[in-house]
Amino acid sequence: MPMNRIQFQPGLSLTAFFRHYGEEAQCAAALEQARWPHGFRCPRCNGHEHSRVHGRTHPLFQCRSCRHQTSLIAGTVMQGTKLPLTVWFLAIYLLSQAKTGLSALALARQLGVSYPTAWLIHHKLMGAMAEREDRYVLAGDVQVDDAYLGGERSGGKVGRGSENKCAFVAAVSLDDEGHPLRVKLTPVATFSARAITDWARGALAPGTTVFSDGLACFRAVAAAGCTHQPTVVAGRKPSQLPEFQWINTVLGNLKTSLSGCYHAFRFRKYAARYLAAFAYRFNRRFDLAALPQRLLVAAVRCAPHPQRIIRAEAPC
Repeated sequence: MPMNRIQFQPGLSLTAFFRHYGEEAQCAAALEQARWPHGFRCPRCNGHEHSRVHGRTHPLFQCRSCRHQTSLIAGTVMQGTKLPLTVWFLAIYLLSQAKTGLSALALARQLGVSYPTAWLIHHKLMGAMAEREDRYVLAGDVQVDDAYLGGERSGGKVGRGSENKCAFVAAVSLDDEGHPLRVKLTPVATFSARAITDWARGALAPGTTVFSDGLACFRAVAAAGCTHQPTVVAGRKPSQLPEFQWINTVLGNLKTSLSGCYHAFRFRKYAARYLAAFAYRFNRRFDLAALPQRLLVAAVRCAPHPQRIIRAEAPC
């Protein structure tokens, strides 16, 4: 059996990573290039003439037009950090290269920081992944399914009414040969016609053909200009449904990733970020070596997320 070229691609080795980003100056240069690929631009007046002010942990850039000063990390997910850039870059590398993700506890051990610090870094970078994923919609032929994260708590409700369950829509788009292209994993409040209509308007391009099981709410994709092709499952096993091969494969990989990486997390509160992190890596699986650089760009273009905002995220 031939090796899958995506599964066995080399990626970016740890040796190569430290060769390019092992020192603070190398990380600062890479961060500046990612933030201003065409040269410095003042965030206030968009001017490019500037001077550097040294003597700080991170150098300041002072605009010669409006005299506004900004640092390399201002306006990024790293804003306000006291950690060296090398720690952030190593976190970006580890989270982007781990196929099944990385828990905050494992990240803390790898970075040599406390668990609360690693947890915050983890969620800030997952937030950057989520913002990046929000930019894309699925088109063409799309397989969808309803799914849940979490399970019942001891003494609590069971089934769909469990307090620790979060409903989400799983969708995967296919190319002309029937192979998966992109995936979207979106928490929803409930599987109602209104919720699916809102989801379809944000996640699907008009004209998309949606393949689903017989769940009635998926008919609502028609309100977003999509065509619905239902297939009644009638108790059959996933292996007996070739028309849903890839959505079942994606959900199986997601379950393996979460159960193998995390003992538990607050599903109803943080599900959107964990799902987006899985989708981010899956959608960029064709070039594993470029993932750290792509995540760096996402991190510098993502607005700062203070801890109080991260912990106050609304539940799904």
